[in-house]
Amino acid sequence: MTSLKKRLAFVAVLMIAPLLASCGINVIPTKQERAEAAWADVQSQYQRRADLIPNLVETVRGYATQERTVLREVIEARASATQVQVDASTITDPAAFQQFQAAQDRLSGVLGRLMVIQEQYPDLKSNQNFLALQSQLEGTENRIAVARRDYNEAVRDYNTSLRTFPTVLWAKTFHAGSKPMQLFQASAAAQSAPTVDFGRTNPGAPIQPGAAPPGSAPPAPTAVPAAPATR
Repeated sequence: MTSLKKRLAFVAVLMIAPLLASCGINVIPTKQERAEAAWADVQSQYQRRADLIPNLVETVRGYATQERTVLREVIEARASATQVQVDASTITDPAAFQQFQAAQDRLSGVLGRLMVIQEQYPDLKSNQNFLALQSQLEGTENRIAVARRDYNEAVRDYNTSLRTFPTVLWAKTFHAGSKPMQLFQASAAAQSAPTVDFGRTNPGAPIQPGAAPPGSAPPAPTAVPAAPATR
């Protein structure tokens, strides 16, 4: 009798399994795996960028010693970004995710300033090592943008499955532990291009108070008052 019960239970499982699969019970874990794989790709691309920065900073330092502030900010921003600990749980933790994005966005901002100052140093612009690093960095930034886009798409798909019928039924029962994932948001700094002064003779010298901004039109000559007419 016990053997018969086991056989009947096994047959029931075989019959029920296809029904469960066809009604969407596997949708949520499948989409979760896709989103987590996209997150891993984002981390990989950010790490690739971090690995390029030390050589880039040293190359720029050799030609633009006056830009100590920018170089220091790049080094500090890289250190902050690489010290943020992330794993698969980060994408369901709003505070941890925000910390990660803020650190990476700060690094993006100072890197933008570093790349723009090349316009002030012709020797740097023609340095083959710098050109190679610049090309690699630009390619990595493109990969980061694509990875973030793919991640956001996967997360939106996953988050939608937690709220829509019929998968919301599984989200409330079999997958009750599933949490919404965080999305990358465009930062305010990413919306504006970095600024730099190309007009100074000494790139490291501050602009004197009252001086006209570099590149601005010269002031109009002051009109000389006419001499009073004599009678």
